[in-house]
Amino acid sequence: MRKLTLVLILLLGSSISTYFFANSFPSSILKDLSLENNFMELVNSNSANLDMVIPEREILSYGIKGYLKLKEEGKISPGKPLTVIDFSLPSTAKRIWIIDMEDGLILHHGFVSHGRNSGELMAQKFSNVNSSYMSSLGFYLTGETYQGKHGYSLRLDGLEKGFNDNARERAIVIHGADYARENFIKQTGRLGRSLGCPALPDEIANEVIDMIKEQSLLFIYGKDKEYLGKSEFLNA
Repeated sequence: MRKLTLVLILLLGSSISTYFFANSFPSSILKDLSLENNFMELVNSNSANLDMVIPEREILSYGIKGYLKLKEEGKISPGKPLTVIDFSLPSTAKRIWIIDMEDGLILHHGFVSHGRNSGELMAQKFSNVNSSYMSSLGFYLTGETYQGKHGYSLRLDGLEKGFNDNARERAIVIHGADYARENFIKQTGRLGRSLGCPALPDEIANEVIDMIKEQSLLFIYGKDKEYLGKSEFLNA
């Protein structure tokens, strides 16, 4: 899987809008992020991949804020990446990013399905309730792998009470699915939908699961007023 080199820029209260190319950034930059209002900006460094959509600054900053908090608390295993899913994008867009937080590489950027009752093309409704068949927003820690009805799968533990803490009870997991493949979009105009799980194209699911399993951080973002207004992670 092709790695895309990115650089993280520390923004100290001012807005930087100029994108530039770089090969890498010092891994020690993460140690300098101590203020809650600091922002980072990801910049694509590979001209062959200029069509790649970068996560929006606000969404990325939310993810990094949570990552730093949990890393400080010792809840993230050393060297684990940050995974960001942006459910404000349609399912026809590549809306999952896996970011190596040591050297600034994007390890994966691709398609991911949302829950059946969250919406068709767009995920618009979210739930933490059993049998809702909706996606849940917020921060998760990845757990153990297992073999289930969808093959090789990865359990998730939701960290946000009332928003995703029922994930394990609901069997919300990462797994592969043929309806999460790009070919499905060509046939139907959107990805297929899961029962609430963030489902990946089956041909790359195993590789992605091995990349993020066992105590890495997953952040699922969506435009939901209740979550954005009440999340303890986002409003700390």
